[in-house]
Amino acid sequence: MQVEKVEVISLDKKVAQNYAVEIAKEEIGVEVKKVDYLGGGSFGRAFRIKFSDGRKIVLKFLIAQNMLKKEIFDLELLAKHCAVKFPAVLFSRKSDGRIPIDCYGMEYIEGKSALLTFGLYFASKKKKLKFADKVTSAIHSLHECKNNKFGDTMNPDCEDWIDCYKPFAKSILDKAEEMFAQNSLSEKIIVAMRKAWDKFDVIFSEKVTEACLIHGDLNTANIMVDKKGNITGFIDPLNSMYADREYDLFQFDNLMGKKFYLRKTYIEKYGASKYCDQKCAFYALWNEVYCYIKSGTIVQFIIDPLVANMHKTLAVFSE
Repeated sequence: MQVEKVEVISLDKKVAQNYAVEIAKEEIGVEVKKVDYLGGGSFGRAFRIKFSDGRKIVLKFLIAQNMLKKEIFDLELLAKHCAVKFPAVLFSRKSDGRIPIDCYGMEYIEGKSALLTFGLYFASKKKKLKFADKVTSAIHSLHECKNNKFGDTMNPDCEDWIDCYKPFAKSILDKAEEMFAQNSLSEKIIVAMRKAWDKFDVIFSEKVTEACLIHGDLNTANIMVDKKGNITGFIDPLNSMYADREYDLFQFDNLMGKKFYLRKTYIEKYGASKYCDQKCAFYALWNEVYCYIKSGTIVQFIIDPLVANMHKTLAVFSE
């Protein structure tokens, strides 16, 4: 993965809605009744398209270049191996002179994200644990898909996880040091990163023996549920790889995931490495800095707890 800022394509929401109508009519051949903006992250914008015959799809615009092939490949790969539904890809469209942005259409998954299903937060512990059991069983079904090499799903080429991950992590640290020198990264972040890097060989001392398929971004925002809190699907994989399965676990602590005991449940069911807490703290902090490098946007209410947790988990080495 390239550790550098991505140049994004400017996309006005109204313009995107017009594009969405045009593409949907062209690809599906049915009159569009309504278009709703579903939201988006650093590199995508998603719209729900309702057709006159009652059908619904999601159209996702990719505002960074060279993402289309990978996103489609990963969605189709994960759908084959996961016990929970992923949206089926219906069509894709490369940018051209008429519509200058890549996009693809996919099946609409009914429900809304667990993050925004506030009734789940007030559910009993028993119901939360049942939810956690289903989520972790499903993600483990992905982890049961193995490869003989580590790396990107489209081209795994590393014999060892550390050979795959350590150079990537070092390149993030190097870029973070540059940004700190330019006053575009705070001292508290770089201090936490330096302390963690000093312990890298200890944190990652236990050899990862299996290259497992991972989602890469399975937090509560990407778990879809119905009104009763039943899981209807997983969405939006990011940087899916054949990797250390624990690389999938740090997201379970993000975006209110701790309230549903997600990582705790996974570890109780399937075990963990000796320094799983430290690895997840490392993965989480490095991932957030990587996203900042790529997008140019940092979210303080996300990064601040990650910095604090990095220091907290490192304390075990000074006891």
